[in-house]
Amino acid sequence: MTTSRLPVWAKPSDIADLLRLSVPIAVSRMAMMLMGLTDAIVLGQFAPEELAYVLSSWLPIGVSLGLGIGILLGVQVLTSELLGVGREAGSGRIFRRGLVWALLLGAALTALLLPTIGAFFHWVFVTIAPPSEALREATPEQVAQETAKVTRILALGLIGHMITQACSYYLEALRRPLMVTLAMYGGVLVNLIIDLALVGGYWGMPQMGAEGVAWATTGTRWLLVIVFLGLVAAFTPGFRASPPAPAGEARRQFDVGTGTAISNVAEWGGFNITFIIATWISIAANAIYGYSVQVMGLCFMFYLGIASATSVRVAEAAGRGSAQDVKNAGRLGVVATIAMGLILGLILIVFAGPISGLLVKEDAIIGGVAIAPAIAGLLWLAAAATIFDGLQATASFALRAQGMVWLPSAIHMGSFFVVMLPAAFGLGIVAQRGPQGVLEGAFFGVLFAGVLQVALLEWKAARPVKERAAGTVFVPH
Repeated sequence: MTTSRLPVWAKPSDIADLLRLSVPIAVSRMAMMLMGLTDAIVLGQFAPEELAYVLSSWLPIGVSLGLGIGILLGVQVLTSELLGVGREAGSGRIFRRGLVWALLLGAALTALLLPTIGAFFHWVFVTIAPPSEALREATPEQVAQETAKVTRILALGLIGHMITQACSYYLEALRRPLMVTLAMYGGVLVNLIIDLALVGGYWGMPQMGAEGVAWATTGTRWLLVIVFLGLVAAFTPGFRASPPAPAGEARRQFDVGTGTAISNVAEWGGFNITFIIATWISIAANAIYGYSVQVMGLCFMFYLGIASATSVRVAEAAGRGSAQDVKNAGRLGVVATIAMGLILGLILIVFAGPISGLLVKEDAIIGGVAIAPAIAGLLWLAAAATIFDGLQATASFALRAQGMVWLPSAIHMGSFFVVMLPAAFGLGIVAQRGPQGVLEGAFFGVLFAGVLQVALLEWKAARPVKERAAGTVFVPH
């Protein structure tokens, strides 16, 4: 008589540990997405035709944030390694190093964007935009000018974004994700209040449309800087004296994040360029595609929680020098991602109508197109795309936590620039499939990325232990 046994990576204690860490991280990460979703919903109720200005502005802003957030990932990975061997009391130097990088990088990117953004969007929407009779809701010059205004306001919050990200990574690595969650949801509430004031015109304030959304985001971010620095100072060794750093620690902290930064630039840049492609089709197409991707982004926060928790668990196992635990943590993260994807996909398909009605007014019409029904008709495709989007995140996070940086980055570059963008342009504009074609292109990009990242993770797991131990996976302490 045989007894069924769970796979070695599916021990109940490991599943419980993944849930214990991933749920708060997912909830806290969702707060960041909820700020953007709240902006989109409020705008969808009062000025849905201005969504294109906000989404298009995130091309330079999103690329800048992706670069900074990626570089700062080393704060989380190195802190997790110290926690894995009981030396987290000396982790303050890692946080402070990341904080300095956040300040410098945020300042440099802000200084770059403010004087150049007007010319950039004129080039995007006027100079190189393909001819389109569908762009009749606004002139290309108007789209360029309004998008540049929004981008300048958002750029004023870049330093604040970088600082709060460094703090979030540090608190989560020290297993204090609940603090991050509470702070971020406080930010969501503040952001909503400012949105209602500056977009909805509540309490006698002027209705500023897309610019009001941008001011809400920037103001909220700087308030969160104060909160997060206070949490780090009060509850962590972040600002306390640390032992001297071992040789090469700063370089390794930077290297861990550099690959992620390149991947973020590829993914965030690629997705934000698809917003530009949708706007080239029409303002209505941007709204339909943009709201569909907003839903995907909200789903991605669940996956990001699993990916971040998997990264922490892999890094802790690496710090202990346990090759088997590293392998098990990665595989459990992948399976958890697939399970979450099936749940989220079912929800999107069953509740497509109510979800689209929440995003925009049911009678919203742009350029003669009814927006809510068109969004509902695309959510099945968004549901399919989210699964592979989650897989590429979890697998790449697990790989980087083991020291593999450049191959995951190369996969992201190929997936989003070589596959997704040509497919989105070809299907959306050349084949005239409109917003559905752009979303189909996005699906092919994440499909390619998800399959290859998981295959790479399995290839690494199959390597002999001695070969792997000779590399950079396990860091001696």
